[in-house]
Amino acid sequence: MSTANIAPLHGVRVLELGNYIAAPTAGRLLADFGAEVIKIERPGTGDELRNWRLKKGSVSMLYRTINRNKKSVVLDLRSAAGRAAVLELVKHCDVLLENFRPGTLEKWGLGPEVLNEVNPDLIITRISAFGQTGPLAQRPGFAAVAEAFSGFRNLVGDPDRPPVRVGVSIGDSIAGLYAAFGAVMSLFQRETLRGAAAKIPLNRRIIDVALHEAMFSMMESLIPDHDAYGDDRQRTGGRMEGIAPSNAYVCADGASIVVAGNGDAIYRRYMQAIGRPELGTDENLQTNAQRWEARELLDAAIGDWAATLPAAEALDLLEEAGVPAGPIYTAADIGAEPQYAARNMIQKLPVSTGDEVLEDVSFPGIVPVLGGTSLPIRSLGPDLGEHTQEILGGLLGMDAAAISAASTPAISNTEGTLV
Repeated sequence: MSTANIAPLHGVRVLELGNYIAAPTAGRLLADFGAEVIKIERPGTGDELRNWRLKKGSVSMLYRTINRNKKSVVLDLRSAAGRAAVLELVKHCDVLLENFRPGTLEKWGLGPEVLNEVNPDLIITRISAFGQTGPLAQRPGFAAVAEAFSGFRNLVGDPDRPPVRVGVSIGDSIAGLYAAFGAVMSLFQRETLRGAAAKIPLNRRIIDVALHEAMFSMMESLIPDHDAYGDDRQRTGGRMEGIAPSNAYVCADGASIVVAGNGDAIYRRYMQAIGRPELGTDENLQTNAQRWEARELLDAAIGDWAATLPAAEALDLLEEAGVPAGPIYTAADIGAEPQYAARNMIQKLPVSTGDEVLEDVSFPGIVPVLGGTSLPIRSLGPDLGEHTQEILGGLLGMDAAAISAASTPAISNTEGTLV
């Protein structure tokens, strides 16, 4: 069976006007499951992500990863011909993705009302720092600002040090997840109403994702706990507040492991496994609240035990005891792990750096799994303008002169701040 036959979004066409990570992540998720995603890039430079974490050549692995399974078309949205081509493409698309600062599309004559005129079924998915409405809507911002504004950054790091950020653009990625979910949600609603007299009104087809709200939605009971109990959560390093023992520990060989032994029954098995059964049966350590108060004592006991064993041996003992634990993996560890291989989560493909082709480079597979293993990656992030002729010439029927007019810079590309 071909990938097209099992890809649930096969037949859906998406126009991506995104840049950087947030909107392109939404586009990647839709493309991974079969949607035809047409990525519009500016002439000359394309998406700035092409140069992020660039180790060699002219195209980064980050770009190749986040823009996999897409088609690249060069258009200058600041030219009349480029904007006209976008409107023609919109007629053939189901979803539009964008992450410009609010008002930018409207300034270019490509606002929702205009898009709706040419395609009254179009789902418009917009990602911005603070959303399309509210007093901060016009403020620019990247994920780092949104993570801080949401309360997330305040909880990351050790309590005696300033807040830190995690090692990936998690705010952008989570916003991209919400944007993809919103698009699929609206596609589903559109299909359930297919044939009905009433259409979904425009304001219900605009998916408005704010980076800070995407992160805020991950904050669990931060606000209810504060309002109900006056609780002001603090950074706890490798721990999770109110849950113990759950932390990382350094083993005799210098490797670290994570152990989540905080379930009541698990805790007692855990203490038995580390040779401290008296801690497991102590009547003052039978609930999470009690163990949280004694977290320093418990972490010291576990740390002393872990320091006597190599990581692999410690993990074997914990597995035998039924205690959730695992190694802290590096990229090399992940590439050698049979569990990833068994589900096709590491896929090796040839990739161009722009200067040379590297064979058998590992890329992360497609999540979630359908049919037991990850779907195959159809293609990596495309070269700049690789599909311009195919889409503008084939889909729209534009001739060479019209394509050149739409894809050649008309003015300096310095406006339109992106999020």
